[in-house]
Formats: sequence, C-alpha cells, structure tokens
Amino acid sequence: MKKIAVITTGGTIAMTSDPILGVIPSDKVNRKLNEIPEIDDIAETNLIEFSNIPSPHMTPKKMFELSKLVKKIIDSDEYDGVVITHGTDTLEETSYFLDLLIDNKKPVVMTAAMRDWNEPNTDGPRNLIASIRVATKPASIEEGVLVCLNDEIHAAREVTKTYTSNVATFDSPGYGPLGIVDNDTVIFYRRSLLRMQINTEKIEDRVALIKTYTGDEGEIIKELPKLGYKGIVIEAFGRGNVPEGVADALQEVIEKGIPVVLVSRCYKGRVLGVYGYKGGGADLKSRGVILGQEISGPKARVKMMVVLGKTNNRNIIRSYFESK
Repeated sequence: MKKIAVITTGGTIAMTSDPILGVIPSDKVNRKLNEIPEIDDIAETNLIEFSNIPSPHMTPKKMFELSKLVKKIIDSDEYDGVVITHGTDTLEETSYFLDLLIDNKKPVVMTAAMRDWNEPNTDGPRNLIASIRVATKPASIEEGVLVCLNDEIHAAREVTKTYTSNVATFDSPGYGPLGIVDNDTVIFYRRSLLRMQINTEKIEDRVALIKTYTGDEGEIIKELPKLGYKGIVIEAFGRGNVPEGVADALQEVIEKGIPVVLVSRCYKGRVLGVYGYKGGGADLKSRGVILGQEISGPKARVKMMVVLGKTNNRNIIRSYFESK
C-alpha cells in the first residue's frame, strides 16, 4: 500500500460553524480528516500540519515555505505522493506557484472544500478521499500539480474558482478537466502540455496586479514604483487593450526598469498585439509591455514573482511569459 503525506494549510475544509463567530478554523477538524475510515482502504497516510489559516491569509512567503516542505517530502523515500488541503479562495494561486517550482517526481494533489465540517453534505471528506486516490496513481506524476474537487481533476495552470458558493466551483475555462474520479477509478482524458518549471532560490513578492477600467488615467500605476513594487501585471480589455492614460503610465514605469506583463480581463483567450491605436496591444508591445498569453491575472502575478526571483533581465522575463 502506498504512503501519502497529507499537508494541511487551513481553509474551509478545516473549519467548523460557531453560532456566534460564524465559520472559523478548528484544530479538531484536522484530526477528523485523519480519521476518515475509507482512506485506510486506499493508502497509508500521515497528516502534516503546515498551517491552519483561511486562504485569504495565505502569502507568497508562506507559499514559498510550503514549496520547500513539498520538495523535501518528494525527495524522501518515505512517501509516494502528496495531498495538500487548502482554502478555495486562493487555491488557484498556491497550486500554480507550486507547479512552477516543483519537479513532480511524485504526485502532488491539492484539494479543498466549499462547505465546512458541520454543514449538511460537507464536501471535504469526499474531496480528500478522491485526492488521495489520485495521488496514488503513477499517471498523476507527469501532470504537474493537480487540483481535485467534486470528482474532477484539473491542471494547476488552468484551474480557477468560478462560483462563490457552489461545490462545483472549480473549472478550467477553455480547457476543461484533465480527468475525473469515478467512484474508485481515476481516469485521465488528456495531458497537461503547457507546464513550465522555474528553478529559483528566492521570489520577489512585490508584484502588483491592476485591472483596467473605462476612464482609467493610470494614476495608480504611476505610484507603484514609489511604493517599492518590482513588477506589474495588467488585466487589460479583450485582446490586450487599455485606455490612453494607462498606455502612457505603463511606458513611464517601464522606463524606470519595472517589467509589465499584460493579460486579459476575459477568462478565455490569449492577448495579442492586434490593435495599433494608442493603448492597443500592438502599441503596448512596442512600448515594451510583455504579452502574458492566456493565463489569468492572479497567475501571471504568481509567475512574475517566481521569475523575478531568478532574473531581472527583460528579455529573459519576456521569454518566460511569451513561450508558454
């Protein structure tokens, strides 16, 4: 029987309802997760508590420490795979962060819950059971960090939270799931072909994420260098277009040596230098803006934090974003 390390970080999957305070973290739930009887028929598990925080409290520094722990477990001979429990709100960021940094010699699967332990039909135990099944399968090794909820398996690069409260909240727009868990069977329908790994001993967490809007004059963007930001991700309109004032502001910060990556506010499709008017994608590219392909704004920010930990060379940064 395979042995799986279950790393807990917190989130709704580790919370209970309090009649006065609402839904809050609980140390008792982690112990309950370790006592789900069905798990004993799937794998031997060992619970490792990394943290017990709501996922909005997750930080890049904590993500980096988590990546070190996962690497240590993967490199050991004791475990055959890793499952990480996490809150749903920032799971897509943490999973992609780990996907960029970890060489998957063993399966790494992240899971979560939309309903706390006290709610009727809580989804946490079922999601954990399914994720442990996925972590025992050799086919999971080649797919990078996986996200498994609601019996679906998603690639960390592609997955996003789409619904505030529905248990079927996670989806991979434009891609779909990699596979499913059907009762006790794990089925992969496709491969994840767009993975990228970046080896770095540090990260740069001072990266801003700015969403454009009509009438935006770029005042906030101009202030970012003074606040110590080392990189900027812009969520632009459509194909990658911004208001005129934003175009000028971006050129100003680029001339100060701050890299700018452009992605779209749309949840499907790539940015491309199509429009040549002021603020259009082609115009922005000529000003030195880096086109970030089809990844989301939060994931582009995660990627820039990792890339800037490795290099400040503009051309190398561009190659990381424009190749995959």
